Amino acid sequence: MPRQSRRQSSTSTASPRRASDSRFVSFPDRPSTGAGANVVGRRGHIDAGGVSDGVSEGDNGWDPPDERITHRADVSIHVAAGRRGSAVLSDADRPVAPSTAAPSTVGRPASSSAAVDLAVLLIEDDPGDALLTRELLADSGLGTRFAQASSLTEAAATTSTPDCVLLDLHLPDSRGLAALRQVLHRWPDAAVVVLTGLADAATATAAVAAGAQDYLIKGQIDGTLLGRTVEYAVQRRRVVVTQRQLRDSRMQASENLRLQRGLLPTPLITDPTLAVTSRYVPGRGRSLLGGDFFDLVQDRDHTIHAVIGDVCGNGPDEAAIGVGLRVGWRTLTLAGVDKTSRMRLLEQVLVAERPREAMFATACTIRVTPDRSTVVVVSAGHPAPLVITPDGAYPAPIRHHLGLGMFPGRGRWQESIVTLPKDAGLLLYTDGAYEGFAEDGTRLGEQRFVDLAGRLSVTTDPGDFLTALLTEIRRGDDGRHNDDTALLHLTWPGSDGG
Repeated sequence: MPRQSRRQSSTSTASPRRASDSRFVSFPDRPSTGAGANVVGRRGHIDAGGVSDGVSEGDNGWDPPDERITHRADVSIHVAAGRRGSAVLSDADRPVAPSTAAPSTVGRPASSSAAVDLAVLLIEDDPGDALLTRELLADSGLGTRFAQASSLTEAAATTSTPDCVLLDLHLPDSRGLAALRQVLHRWPDAAVVVLTGLADAATATAAVAAGAQDYLIKGQIDGTLLGRTVEYAVQRRRVVVTQRQLRDSRMQASENLRLQRGLLPTPLITDPTLAVTSRYVPGRGRSLLGGDFFDLVQDRDHTIHAVIGDVCGNGPDEAAIGVGLRVGWRTLTLAGVDKTSRMRLLEQVLVAERPREAMFATACTIRVTPDRSTVVVVSAGHPAPLVITPDGAYPAPIRHHLGLGMFPGRGRWQESIVTLPKDAGLLLYTDGAYEGFAEDGTRLGEQRFVDLAGRLSVTTDPGDFLTALLTEIRRGDDGRHNDDTALLHLTWPGSDGG
């Protein structure tokens, strides 16, 4: 039949549209005359009044439809231009598709291309609507990996995570905003766009308030609009997720910093001639948080008490245990509890507070007499302090026993009395100082660490000495070691650097 004859036939014979037919696109250049719209079928059907144009699938050369966007409560409902009700279109109103022109791309987002590969999940129980949505996405020029589920139960069983979920609000196993909430709970980081036949502004507002990125009405969209909506929704959601992750990381960093201050407190000393120098390096320099801790207090008679410890592992649990052990040690020391009793009590604290049974800690406590000639050491599985002199460095000869929490109740910690040379200082450290790698690719080891400290002992300034020591430790490691390193250096009048 000639094209003009088909048009005349369409104006005189109206056939009602099937309720499930949602393949629509509006004709261009029609003035908006009300809140409703003439919604015209993508293959030539007219939504209201049932007028059939009979345009063939090849006649698609005109520009995308004119749109009117109604903004209400920050919700955009896209409505094709026109007037709702029965319609008889005159020849002047009808577009004429050029026979040789290529399909227009006016209004298509510049970023839409096959290079944009988004995973789109459509939750739709109507096969016709699902097919149309797939066609519209294909027409949009947006590169997508498309999947479709006919119910929420089927969708929830998928193992992949979509970038965007297109959701119908009328599903066999859920309806309305309840369906939206289930989807948001199942994929909290995905962009959710409601695609429904319900043209209700109140529902649209409620859906966006509940977490939907947009609200589209079936029959009032085309490929360009759908592709643009999906792409922009995904980008908006990614911004929200990134901002949330950034906020969470800042909060975590703040909490970590507070824990770190608990691990590395200000020494409680009264002797201005006592030089206390410390360094702390987190594993691989990636965070502020670790399980190493130290503390130092001084009695009225100038006796020095110090502790250094290492909770096995890294993270907030280990840091919290470290803070508890350090605070417990300071309290017991100020209360005058002897060193071996302190170890037993600290182990009880660790066992009571640790989140898992396998967690343990090592610790070393020292007491330097007021004349600085003797140091009393108790070690619970921790490396011995180094005695630093101008002629070199050597580990203090002490007795070791079990770490705290390894075998609760079985520790037999004993005091070791070590005589100090007149010009000696003390270096307390955690095992991160020697468990890194040397320049030859092997583990540095405790002996090579002692030799390194001995070579650098000619450096008289305590700060320069620790800086040079850490530089040499990290030179060969090249960031491969992930354990924390804590150093505590003590000097006094008469000792090297004092």
